[in-house]
Amino acid sequence: MPSIKKIGRFCSTDDEGYIINDAHIEKVQPIFMEVIQEIKNTCCELLQDDLHSVYIRGSIPRGIGIKGIADIDVIILVRKDPELIDLSWRKKLEIKILQKFNCITGVELSFYSEKEVINSKSFSFISFMIQTHGVCIFGEDVTLSLPKYKVSQELAYEHLIQLGKQIGQARKELIHNKGVEDIADCCRWIMKIIIRAGLALTIEREGLYSRDLYPAYELFSKHFPEQEKNMRKALQYVIEPINDINEILLFLSTFGEWLIERAAAFLNTIDN
Repeated sequence: MPSIKKIGRFCSTDDEGYIINDAHIEKVQPIFMEVIQEIKNTCCELLQDDLHSVYIRGSIPRGIGIKGIADIDVIILVRKDPELIDLSWRKKLEIKILQKFNCITGVELSFYSEKEVINSKSFSFISFMIQTHGVCIFGEDVTLSLPKYKVSQELAYEHLIQLGKQIGQARKELIHNKGVEDIADCCRWIMKIIIRAGLALTIEREGLYSRDLYPAYELFSKHFPEQEKNMRKALQYVIEPINDINEILLFLSTFGEWLIERAAAFLNTIDN
């Protein structure tokens, strides 16, 4: 069983409290460069004039991606509504990349309108991710056109408002699913959401934020020691996903429901 490694850190902030983006193309380890290059080249070839810019986010551009565990998370900005573009190749490319490169365990290509991201009047999580965790690998970098972000109640809200819906979606995807890889992917996806939601519950008290899972687990456990074992289990499920549907569903109906209740209580304080 792969051991839990104490990897990751909380976001640094400047003198005014704004999150400092510590991602940089030079921090990408050589083993991941070929994957990134292939994704970039394919996007350029298939999107052509519709492509505005491409960003990678997550552990890899921050230099802490682990071979065989890291995901490639790609944000692709296009010049018009993504629904007006033929993106039927997206899933095929994700599968092809996963099969070709064993240094990663997941690929996510997300497409957004460049104008919508830049002109958003309310909190945009994609804008937040590009500004605080992304690095541009192609095109015109939009970060100078985006707002700066602080660790805030608004950020906690974004992580908690959809939690019940996301856990419900995971349940729906798991029931009667016979695809071993599908089950494992769903397990990793929902456990990451759970861990980050746990961190969100501490944001008001601690003023700290991280996309990294170990610091999130550790800070949550400081405030909710009685749930430490459950959050550690969620972390273990990310590192080594299981394909036992009943075990995952049981975890979601116990710890998942507890977390949903805590999230609802927190959100209620904001609404009121």
